[in-house]
Amino acid sequence: MERFFATCPRGLELILAGELRLIGAEKIHAVGGGVQFGGDFFLCYRANLASRVASRILWQVATDRYRDEEDIYRTVSALPWTEWFDAARTIRVDVSATKSPLTSLNFVTLKIKDAVCDKIRHLTGRRPSVDTRQPDIPIQAHLTDRDVTFYLDATGEPLFKRGIRLAAGAAPLRENLAAGILRLAGWEPGIPLLDPMCGSGTFLLEPALMALDIAPGLGRHFAFEKFKNFAGGRWRELLQRSQARQRPKTPLAIYGSDLSGDTLKAARANLAACGLEKLVGLKQANVLEIAAPANEGIVVTNPPYGVRLGEQQELAEFYPKLGDVLKKNFTGWRAYILSADMRLPKLIRLAASKRTPLFNGALECRLFEYKMVAGGMRKKKAEE
Repeated sequence: MERFFATCPRGLELILAGELRLIGAEKIHAVGGGVQFGGDFFLCYRANLASRVASRILWQVATDRYRDEEDIYRTVSALPWTEWFDAARTIRVDVSATKSPLTSLNFVTLKIKDAVCDKIRHLTGRRPSVDTRQPDIPIQAHLTDRDVTFYLDATGEPLFKRGIRLAAGAAPLRENLAAGILRLAGWEPGIPLLDPMCGSGTFLLEPALMALDIAPGLGRHFAFEKFKNFAGGRWRELLQRSQARQRPKTPLAIYGSDLSGDTLKAARANLAACGLEKLVGLKQANVLEIAAPANEGIVVTNPPYGVRLGEQQELAEFYPKLGDVLKKNFTGWRAYILSADMRLPKLIRLAASKRTPLFNGALECRLFEYKMVAGGMRKKKAEE
């Protein structure tokens, strides 16, 4: 059994664990920022192709105790690097640490890179080149207080880069975070879904792909394709089976709107790139003037957040109006609002039934859940 580690946005670890279980992972253990799991080697093919929540799939190739940088150099030198990739491949080494006694991760990174290159040159007479931007083989090491673990990154470009979005907004929502939020919201295909501030359309693209069972990794390539043990026939068979499972493209109960016509053009272009523009309802509208497209469903949105003082003042006036619209027009719905603005719960004047900490990249956010039950959502005066 091979060991793997899947990284993901913090807050989505249990969602990712459930997803990996469905594709055949074993010995699953969720930790901060990801999930450890095991299975046959081809599981990393399936995880890269099918996971909507993971950021990267890392193949664990070694773990050992260490006391200093020389211990790490010796461990790296003993590993069979030429069995994993050719000397002509470019590499990059990244190091992370939790409670490591070593003072310089940059120095550790240099020692690992030197050990890999020295070992490959000793065996082949060639020294692999370093490419810090687009390496063929990304190598990762993680240090704890006593152990060092080495991984080959089987993904390459992170998995939230689906290879399908043509245009992004000013503060784009990462695709795997959007997919995880949909799972946290309990959304399933067939449940009406509305993003009334859709931006470039991430909360429209992800559920549409989910509803049609289109694998998120179909439109791109992966680092494992450059490993020596890459089984091209097995990979092509996996792609064919995935494509055969796709559902017919019929109109979906997924709706988006935005105040900006230019923003809607970007959302429409992104949907068109996937052949989805005729399946998702899209219109230009002010969120404060819209009506629910069905008797019940889910609102999910990532509203703008203020950076400058003027923007903050505008949002302080906007949030109460948004709460009024949700209460008045969306009775029977559940609303999920992702925001980095921690004033939102107070200003929107609705009682959040759940607050889930999440990260969009390095930006700390909260996912606020509001159950729009008639007469039960307005905060009492004493709570304001």
